Amino acid sequence: MSLDNLLASVSKPSRYLGGEVNSIRKDIDACPVRIALAFPDTYEVGMSHLGMQILYAILNGYPDVAAERCYAPWPDMETLLRTHRLPLTTLESRKPLSAFDLVGFSLQYELSYTNVLNMLELGGIPLRARDRGKEDPLVIAGGPCAFNPAPMTPFIDAFVIGEGEEVISEIAASLREAKARGHERSRKLEQLAAIPGIYVPALFSGSRIRKRIVTDLDSWRVPLKPVVPLMKTIHDRITLEIARGCTRGCRFCQAGMVWRPVRERNLRTLEKSAEQQLCSTGYDEISLLSLSSGDYSRIEDLLIRLMDRYYSRRIALSLPSLRTETLTRTLIENIRKVRKTSFTLAPEAGTQRLRNVINKGNTEENLLAATAQVFAAGWKAVKLYFMIGLPTETETDLDGIIELGHKVSRYSRNRGQVTLSLSTFVPKPHTPFQWHRQIDMEEIAEKQLYIRNSISSRNISIKFHDRRMSLLEGLFSRGNEALGELIEKAFRLGCRFDGWSDQLRFDLWEQAMENLNISTDAYLRERTFEEDLPWDPVDCGVSRDFLEKELLRSLSGQLTEDCRRGNCLQCGVCDHQAIRIERAETGKAEREQAPPDQQERMPATDSKVTRLRLTFRKHGTARLLAHLEITEALIRAIKKSGETFVFTEGFHPHPKISFAFATAVGMESDEEYADIQLRNLSAEPTALMGAINAGLPAGFELTSIAEIFPGTPSLSKIIRGFVYEITVPECMRAEIEWPRVARQAAEFRTASSFSMVRDTRDKTVIRDIRPLVEDLELSPESGKISFCLLLGKEGSVKPVEILTEVLDFDKEVVPLMRISKVKTLFIS
Repeated sequence: MSLDNLLASVSKPSRYLGGEVNSIRKDIDACPVRIALAFPDTYEVGMSHLGMQILYAILNGYPDVAAERCYAPWPDMETLLRTHRLPLTTLESRKPLSAFDLVGFSLQYELSYTNVLNMLELGGIPLRARDRGKEDPLVIAGGPCAFNPAPMTPFIDAFVIGEGEEVISEIAASLREAKARGHERSRKLEQLAAIPGIYVPALFSGSRIRKRIVTDLDSWRVPLKPVVPLMKTIHDRITLEIARGCTRGCRFCQAGMVWRPVRERNLRTLEKSAEQQLCSTGYDEISLLSLSSGDYSRIEDLLIRLMDRYYSRRIALSLPSLRTETLTRTLIENIRKVRKTSFTLAPEAGTQRLRNVINKGNTEENLLAATAQVFAAGWKAVKLYFMIGLPTETETDLDGIIELGHKVSRYSRNRGQVTLSLSTFVPKPHTPFQWHRQIDMEEIAEKQLYIRNSISSRNISIKFHDRRMSLLEGLFSRGNEALGELIEKAFRLGCRFDGWSDQLRFDLWEQAMENLNISTDAYLRERTFEEDLPWDPVDCGVSRDFLEKELLRSLSGQLTEDCRRGNCLQCGVCDHQAIRIERAETGKAEREQAPPDQQERMPATDSKVTRLRLTFRKHGTARLLAHLEITEALIRAIKKSGETFVFTEGFHPHPKISFAFATAVGMESDEEYADIQLRNLSAEPTALMGAINAGLPAGFELTSIAEIFPGTPSLSKIIRGFVYEITVPECMRAEIEWPRVARQAAEFRTASSFSMVRDTRDKTVIRDIRPLVEDLELSPESGKISFCLLLGKEGSVKPVEILTEVLDFDKEVVPLMRISKVKTLFIS
């Protein structure tokens, strides 16, 4: 049985469908170079990652390269694949991972390592690099975790160190040449090892691998047509990367060290990219991405320009990473114009002494002033990020977290909610604190309990990062190659999705550590300057000497200034020629083009509102989309067409759209209806329908558009029922006892009543469903069952209930049948 016929039985089928707007499907058999981009987490997490979208766009820009996507299957999907002996495949061509020339993993988080092994095994690829033969793909990995590749070296053939925009093209060229010349696997690895920034463990000669750096971000304006996910994702919006790198110098922050130097994109580049992405996706939010968005030198200019252009279209702006000292009234006023959800700031430590130790650079006054502005601007919730277990931390520093929480709460006049989110400090490689110890789980528990018991205000809530996850993160971020045995052992025991609190099986990790006689203390302990470190083969650009000096400065509480605002600190990254700090241009011509700072603009009150009734169908993989996913896809397609919705009022404006009824996941339909309201409609219905269809995912299609007028009854008032057709798969038809099913149908047709028991959350309901069912017919030869279900005062009957309750089909068989809504019946 095919995968499509089985997907209705998993929790979120849209994770595995493909066919999204802007996805690229080539004739993979005609492409000499085939690359699978693998993300070892769920679809909704991976689709939110900008790096995957960038690589996908670059690779598919080459006509002879097919780049396809694959995400980690959720446990229910894994069970389905293993039970039916089906391979893990990519979304585009449904080819198994083993059919590709190269499989590239993005390693964003240490707790995804067991997922990598699971994807390799399900994809038909030997787990260990040493066991792969000439027919197996090359397996590479990149991302933040590649800065300490040691724990994953048994499983990965090659690691990409640093930024991938340029090197991915060089990898594709290497594969192209290797295939053309018929090179063996060993020769392919030699070619990869010759590319700067690539670490091949099996061929490592002792020379450190220097990270790759993209020196000119403006030359990489991709992706302008990002793939639009089918389901709600972690970050459901377009991502506008305004800058890369940070030189604030926070001593705990690995990203601030390894992604140096700071490179800013120019305003014109960002404005063009924003417009193209909005037009190609239909999204209603722009996220301004940077390690510290408020540090972008033209941030206020950019916000004013974007809000002036997009406010009337209700396009929201978000800045996911703001420092308290960079938060200005202009930033707040522009962010609040469209939405006001929670506001997040990161003080990191509770006292000024400890903030100096970590070189955070902000003050309590900065925080209080910032939160006062946020609450005054209308926000009702503020989230504050802190760390516990920082070097030199004392009980006084914990008290400082508590006191700051209460002070911020008082600034809201106790009308706002303050959330203290506390994670555990992990001494990451390539930071000044890489030699420091990580506190153990008992210490974490003591500190968490102390803070919890010290908070009494009902306006302050506390969230702690799982201490077990912190231990595993520290173990693998600081570990050596020997931990590969632990990763494989835990995987064999059943560990998956270790970064998900509801999936973490720490008992299995403990069992694996006990079996292998691994002591966590040996990895989390303090290191000396004289020791070799597992990540020494990697050169992140920042010199060891600089990191040592920063550690010593931290112990005396000395601050190190940001090199953007002072002298060069000689950290080792810049050569001050090709590699240097790049600021957004501030030339006279660009200043003259900047729009004036305007007041908030409401849509014109005299604009014309047009009401439209849409008819659409959903077939094929689109039948597996949930109602919310159908709604979002339709809204985005209409926005993508260039038309403007009429919005609701309030803090969270929504497009005015209403549907007749929600169709169950897995059900096909020839006639679905939705009513929408558009402002100043610019296209004729026929042209509009074509534009909308161009923005819908595969299997989802409008079939008609008609204008309706005020006073037209709503869909829910004029629909009286639906006609359904059920198709039994051909492979199952011979097993069906058709004479028995026919008797059941005949008895139902002649019955005056038929009681059905339905259990709800609150009670058990007994209903007579006979008046709600008409025209129940069977066609054993074609495997068809059809009937009409009417709407009653208390609702209707589900097609599945007719199959299980009336015709007595096994509940395990019904999900494998194809259910189609073929007609909608209206009141005469």
